[in-house]
Amino acid sequence: MAGSAIRLGIVMDPIANISPKKDTSLAMLLEAARRDYDIAYFEQADLWLDNGIAYGLAKSLKVTDDANDWFALEGSRRQALGDLDVILMRKDPPFDMEYIYTTYILDRAEAQGALIVNRPGSLRDMNEKAYTAWFADFCPPTLITRSMQQIREFAAEHEKIVVKPLDGMGGRSIFNVRIGDSNMNVIAETLTDFGLRYAMAQKFVPDIAAGDKRIIVIDGHVMPYLLARVPSPEDGRGNLVMGAIGEGRELSARDHEIAATVGPVLRDNGVLFAGLDVIGNYLTEINVTSPTGVRELDRQFGTNLCGLLFDAVESRLA
Repeated sequence: MAGSAIRLGIVMDPIANISPKKDTSLAMLLEAARRDYDIAYFEQADLWLDNGIAYGLAKSLKVTDDANDWFALEGSRRQALGDLDVILMRKDPPFDMEYIYTTYILDRAEAQGALIVNRPGSLRDMNEKAYTAWFADFCPPTLITRSMQQIREFAAEHEKIVVKPLDGMGGRSIFNVRIGDSNMNVIAETLTDFGLRYAMAQKFVPDIAAGDKRIIVIDGHVMPYLLARVPSPEDGRGNLVMGAIGEGRELSARDHEIAATVGPVLRDNGVLFAGLDVIGNYLTEINVTSPTGVRELDRQFGTNLCGLLFDAVESRLA
């Protein structure tokens, strides 16, 4: 790429609606701007296939680190996605059929020459909840089922459990349930849609009180610090959007062990940027769609995590 600006595309939710102080996609864009990349902005509805060729309606994007005025969009042009050097897929869940259709378009862009971060096929294969099954030795007891009866039996076995949908994000529709809870049936009915949808149940890990730890993995390598999201007294969920407080910490030996096992598998499957969620000593989720936490860690520790990401990107484009 010597002698020419790298052409970067990003697929994301509307940039006007982000929280710039916290948004990891903006952190990526700011680093791309520092490197003088040409940035093309897309929302999900801007992408299409025409006779097998992936296209997008691109707008030129400029970004600044200003909480009141962080972006400017200019123009609108038909862009062959495969002509871009790299595309960041940063569309938030829900992971629904529209998301999957979008990954098919990005598959074609990849085949036509663009590096997609993260690889579209891996976004489909690595559901953020279900993919923990590939690393079950690191996880708390976990059940994925459509059976309401199995969820009730799981609760009876473990006394207190966490039940959540497979396609959510940000702590939405997550329930803590104790054995004998009068809401058990309605929670199981709601999350499985009366046995028509899969849901996840995990044994409750009391260490959530000390924080749900987000471990950033870039190109298979674990970053030196993690973000512990400590639940508020009013809400037991370790999610920043639900009021949790982010605290930067060093990784424990167990955190390193988990990341050292999972990270290379992600890298080998084209996942350059991921967030592992660990409660206590247990892996609970593997986030590959649009992991967050970068801005908080950079502020607390003076790191430049997106710089490491784009170093990895540029090594693949060389």
